[in-house]
Amino acid sequence: MLEDKLLMWKFKRGSSAALCRIYEKYKDNLLRLALALLNDTATAEDVVHDCFLSFAQSSQRLKVNGNLKSYLTVSVANRARNWNRARQRHQTTGLDNAEPIVSTYKRPEQWIVENEQIKQLNNALSQLSYEQQEVVSLHLQGEMKFKAIADLQGVSINTVQSRYRYGLDKLRSILNSEEKL
Repeated sequence: MLEDKLLMWKFKRGSSAALCRIYEKYKDNLLRLALALLNDTATAEDVVHDCFLSFAQSSQRLKVNGNLKSYLTVSVANRARNWNRARQRHQTTGLDNAEPIVSTYKRPEQWIVENEQIKQLNNALSQLSYEQQEVVSLHLQGEMKFKAIADLQGVSINTVQSRYRYGLDKLRSILNSEEKL
């Protein structure tokens, strides 16, 4: 937390090294979160890079109240939510049969998504309702508290806890059924 405050102070004064350190510190965690919410590697990478681009361009007017990691996590979650909404709008216009474009470009971050267990988990996550998927991902990947997720989603904390509990139950069921195959 102290390092983040120092990095933000330097970043607001134009330090590109501070921006690079922030990126290096949080990119993997944010990529895992975006991948869990989007279930597409290329789109997850785009969302994370868009967040950092926007973050970099707003250094002078940026107001991070509280935790930098939470700020970036909420930014990624919001962009993922917007992307999913846009995708749903396009699907209703006949794009629902289109094949997703998968990035074949190998980058260091892709070791995260190559692991078979992560692929299985992401597949299972994609079978949850989006609300459950978002709560589980934000709590486990984004390390957000239920109260913060409730504020982000505009629902009660009890609703968030229920979504989390039912989401985990469904994940267990899906993953256990895959093990038996």
